[in-house]
Amino acid sequence: MSGSSSALKPPADALAPVRHPAAPAPGELLGAHYGQCFGCGGEQPHGLLLEARAGEGVSLTAEFTVQAAHQGAPGLAHGGVLATALDETLGSLNWLLRTIAVTGRLETDFVRPVPVGTVLHLQARVTAVAGRKIYSTATGRIGGPGGPVAVRADALFVEVKVDHFIDNGRPEEIRAAMDDPDQVRRARAFEVNP
Repeated sequence: MSGSSSALKPPADALAPVRHPAAPAPGELLGAHYGQCFGCGGEQPHGLLLEARAGEGVSLTAEFTVQAAHQGAPGLAHGGVLATALDETLGSLNWLLRTIAVTGRLETDFVRPVPVGTVLHLQARVTAVAGRKIYSTATGRIGGPGGPVAVRADALFVEVKVDHFIDNGRPEEIRAAMDDPDQVRRARAFEVNP
């Protein structure tokens, strides 16, 4: 985006992102990292239920359908919900890097209204990596993956250790996630931004 702040412009010495060899294959559904996640979790009746698929390189596509519970103005998606969809999509990119990272900055442009019942088609990619900083961009379209742009965002994610979640999360949920007998589910609970 040409209107991004300088905080979202990678430094001159930033590196091109490199997809981790163990990242999900292109076309693979990423699935929810945590059942209670408002963005992607299946245990949130009013959540976004966003579904993301790995793309080529360090990119992905995602979809979410705007429900009545997501309204701001009558019949239209709330801007905060749309920003959440962009944040969830951008955060999912970190799975392709196999990096635990949190949102440091998110700048969103709202281009056109998104009506209730609309499927928002999201495309996102990591543009650069500089130390612990991960720079990424996303676009949300209506009417199909090639439809008109409704929302877009640029983001800066910062790599963190799992202690970030353990030290700051509510103890009941942290214990439940850490006690999950499913090792993959236990690890994935802490993979994206809180």
